[in-house]
Amino acid sequence: MKELNTLKKEIEFLEKSRRKVEDIEAFLELSQEEKDPELLKEGEAELKELEKLVSEKEIETLLSDDYDREDAILTIHSGAGGTESNDWVNMLLRMYLKWADKKGYKVRITEVLPGETIGLKRVTVIVEGPYAYGYLKTEKGIHRLVRISPFDANKRRHTTFASVDVIPMLENEDIELDIPEKDLKVDTFRAQGAGGQHVNKTDSAVRITHIPTGIVVSCQDERSQFQNRATALKILKAKLLELKREEQKKKIEELRGEKKEIAWGSQIRSYVFYPYQMVKDHRTGLETSNVNAVMDGGIDDFIKGFLVKMTSAKG
Repeated sequence: MKELNTLKKEIEFLEKSRRKVEDIEAFLELSQEEKDPELLKEGEAELKELEKLVSEKEIETLLSDDYDREDAILTIHSGAGGTESNDWVNMLLRMYLKWADKKGYKVRITEVLPGETIGLKRVTVIVEGPYAYGYLKTEKGIHRLVRISPFDANKRRHTTFASVDVIPMLENEDIELDIPEKDLKVDTFRAQGAGGQHVNKTDSAVRITHIPTGIVVSCQDERSQFQNRATALKILKAKLLELKREEQKKKIEELRGEKKEIAWGSQIRSYVFYPYQMVKDHRTGLETSNVNAVMDGGIDDFIKGFLVKMTSAKG
């Protein structure tokens, strides 16, 4: 079904592009015949839409790595800063949900850990759709916020951080990993949510701790404890496989003499709301002053910029 949906999107792109080209040609011919500048403007508008379509398809051509076509497991963690940092997690969650909605992706919030007073300490989201992991892998890292805190009575400027982690959500048949039952600690609890949204408030939520590694995963969006356990186990397997890949990568880098640490505070992107407005990606140098558009899910330029850089570095 996933492959079918991918092929359907390919056909939709080709058909939509073909129609756009035909419309542009028609507007151009009519504007020349009738000497009507308004028809030419309509043709230019269609051309801009076609350019946008092609630009989106261009991004997909950069997604050729293993698992790029898979769904994504996205987790956002708050950093130091208490309420301010928890609110930043909530803001980033909203940004990614809006981005996913624009892409036509399905989103499931499987884990929510609310802050003490406001916002979220941690949230895990499964994003389902073609190339979801390929796109979102570019978001992995530290995201920095600079603004006048709405929670500070003295209206001082605050800097806070949140960490975004992204791994592929593999299909069951792709996950060849046997986890002994003795390595698992399974707890059940009542589901929690931010303002009662996204989750069912039942006693069926499941938390699984992988004792050897200390990895903890939770799921609370399914209707039954059995379903939550199955989803949590699937997420755990994906995390363990990602851990194995990271360990292999580190060994290779050590052999090559490469040491690249991502330390807390070495942000990949800064979102400045005050004293000026700017979002800047520190890996590519891309920046924009349209902060509101970015926070409304407009992150495709940053995604494309980093994918282009990654592709250039490979070859």
